[in-house]
Amino acid sequence: MRREAQVSGKDADLPAETARVTHAGSTQPVHTSRLTPHASPAFKALPPLSLYIHIPWCVKKCPYCDFNSHEVKGGSGAPFQEYVNALIADFEQTLPRVWGRRIGTVFIGGGTPSLLPGEAVDAILAGVRARLTLNPDAEITLEANPGTVDAARFREYRAAGVNRLSLGIQSFNPKHLKALGRIHDDTEARRAIGIAREYFDNFNLDVMYGLPEQTLDEALTDIETALSFKPPHLSAYHLTLEPNTYFYRYPPKLPDDDIAADMQARIETLLVAHGYDNYETSAFAQPGRRCRHNLNYWLFGDYIGIGAGAHGKISFPDRVAREARYRQPAQYREKALAGNAVQTLQEIGAADIGFEFMMNALRLTEGFELALFVERAGVPLTRVLRALDAAEQRGFITRDHQRVTPTLQGRRFLNDLLQLFLPADGSAGK
Repeated sequence: MRREAQVSGKDADLPAETARVTHAGSTQPVHTSRLTPHASPAFKALPPLSLYIHIPWCVKKCPYCDFNSHEVKGGSGAPFQEYVNALIADFEQTLPRVWGRRIGTVFIGGGTPSLLPGEAVDAILAGVRARLTLNPDAEITLEANPGTVDAARFREYRAAGVNRLSLGIQSFNPKHLKALGRIHDDTEARRAIGIAREYFDNFNLDVMYGLPEQTLDEALTDIETALSFKPPHLSAYHLTLEPNTYFYRYPPKLPDDDIAADMQARIETLLVAHGYDNYETSAFAQPGRRCRHNLNYWLFGDYIGIGAGAHGKISFPDRVAREARYRQPAQYREKALAGNAVQTLQEIGAADIGFEFMMNALRLTEGFELALFVERAGVPLTRVLRALDAAEQRGFITRDHQRVTPTLQGRRFLNDLLQLFLPADGSAGK
């Protein structure tokens, strides 16, 4: 499934230099990890911290969705109170790893978080605030499905502290909504946006293109319809057939690559013409409305991930660790309440961290500052200079003494660009 904050679920979720010059930090020491025999990063200061909260239930599993979501008809069978208790227990177990740090953004994703009653969201956020400092201006986003929208519930979310909503519209075309297996129709999509605008001045609309049997005109009509609501933020995703989904097993007829590329180019042009900043591969924002949570992913910040199947990345002075929670909701609740919600814990070695950084930061249209690589990756820039040389020679990036920026070709062929940064032994991500 493609949507606004997926880095956190793979999160989702999940978020994104110049050769022949000596850089500050190039003599930075590299320590040997206590958990692995590989060299580890080292940091002078820790990056910003976010919080991702995963709600695993949905009314109906969409055929393109590969997120950790589980059907609960009508949402009535989900054990919300027990799950909230597990989330708070999970968060509390994480505290020793992040003591003294502040949370800058929160993202409640799923699944369908808008199945949660208002009091459950209030209990989750109150539990977080009671245990770790939340910045006064923290961005707090909740994902909502138009088929579960209720005005009273949105009002309760706002009162609980949610200040940004992300609506999974996907399309305004009834034919395409049906093909995508969505539980809402075009009328409900419009109604949901109207209610969202009443309670939230900051909201995102997710729209997909490259849908089954979709034409170029139909794709542009969806974007134009979305623009009529003047969303502060819009995420335009190309439908992809992910493994372990119904669409992957039984592929629908999709627009060919040339038509899909034309859709992408025309959508980008249309949104930019309406004053939107295409600051990331699929993200478009009005001035001052970029998604701060996703920006923290893409700029290789840290994030706590709590909830069934949630992933997290936490930096320490001498290492970076990735965590993954148990995926099945019942098992997750049991493990969290017993004091051990983390199923896997893996350090990112110095050999892999350059690729991990680039996999996020090179999604950003404006790229990244050179100093940020040393600051957030915790290794000297020399580790990626050869790959940067190759990327520049192939026309994938431009760079000067301050910044690396992906070219249009680099953005269009992002996978080819990222492969240049894979460790020689291919170990990145393993």
